[in-house]
Amino acid sequence: MPVCDPVSAVLIVSPNGELRRELMSRVKSERWRLMEAVSGAHALGQLESEEFQLLLLDPSLPDLNSNEFQKLVRTQFPHLQILPLDRQTGLPLPSSTRERLGDELAGLLGTEMVVTHAPEMISHEPLHRAVSPLPGMIGSSASMQRVYRMTQLVARRDTTVLVLGQSGTGKDLVAQAIHNLSPRRTNPFVVINCAAIPEALLEAELFGYTKGAFTGAVQSRIGRIHAAQGGTLFLDEIGDLPLGLQSKLLRFLEQGEVQRLGSTDSFKVDVRVVAATNGQLRKLVQEKQFREDLYYRLAIFPIELPLLKDRMEDLPTLAASFLSRFSSNRLSLSPDAIFQLLQHSWPGNVRELRNVIERATILAQDERQLLPRHIVV
Repeated sequence: MPVCDPVSAVLIVSPNGELRRELMSRVKSERWRLMEAVSGAHALGQLESEEFQLLLLDPSLPDLNSNEFQKLVRTQFPHLQILPLDRQTGLPLPSSTRERLGDELAGLLGTEMVVTHAPEMISHEPLHRAVSPLPGMIGSSASMQRVYRMTQLVARRDTTVLVLGQSGTGKDLVAQAIHNLSPRRTNPFVVINCAAIPEALLEAELFGYTKGAFTGAVQSRIGRIHAAQGGTLFLDEIGDLPLGLQSKLLRFLEQGEVQRLGSTDSFKVDVRVVAATNGQLRKLVQEKQFREDLYYRLAIFPIELPLLKDRMEDLPTLAASFLSRFSSNRLSLSPDAIFQLLQHSWPGNVRELRNVIERATILAQDERQLLPRHIVV
């Protein structure tokens, strides 16, 4: 008798979002309700809160050993059928599983389907090889693989790049990686935060000034653009650049020249520009707060960083990395702690997770495991 009776619940356990979505999309029948878990700890929480008849298990869990996880599940939930996905192909399901699944569910999932564990996971097109993370960045999710690939592709060129993403997603790391992977790596990497410098001083910081150009200018000074000669200029929070300076920046981007305050002379510079913003530049353009021509000059090659909540399969690995950074006593993450972290929406993204883990290591003191009571979000 098939295990999947009408209105039976099936839990798909995999850190691979593309794999989960592919399986979910194939089952359109109301007889089965498919739910998802991104890790072993997440799955245990789901199993405790609801009764499932079948568990489809990715052998590559981010937090628990697959064999240990299966033993734990069989002990706590002896009625539950566990169907590991083949490590090489993920599926197809062999014909012998039809008795365990029932003909209809096996047919819906598709005996012909091939599911891989590469970052792209599900595709009828040739798959790209996995790309190594950028320095300082962690995660193997499909969305992060796209970021790594795009960054490595554009780094070798002098193309202007616009890095988009909310605060805490790692825009500065992408900018640094673009410089470090480029032929300009031995030259300066100069950073200027357009939101952190008062408007009255920002022009002088960017373009430099001559002696006597304004009160307090006791000697001439080159600007940050000139200081980046031969290297990369990273303009962080470019959306906060005042309108009055946007035309001067556009001129520099188009002509490769800078003119210092108090001087009529222009200097040719060879600088690659990477800009970043956590705002909606298109909206600012519509509101006449950002020049349209400057926007298109900056956005030649946009790279958008995903929110942490959209790549939760990376969270256990990120949390473990931060834990090793902040803990000197080999503190480990308990499954319950991982489960609790997975329940949060993380509006502050990876930066918020880092801060939460740092605080938790302080609260844990000399304990061996990080527990839910140590996590404050």
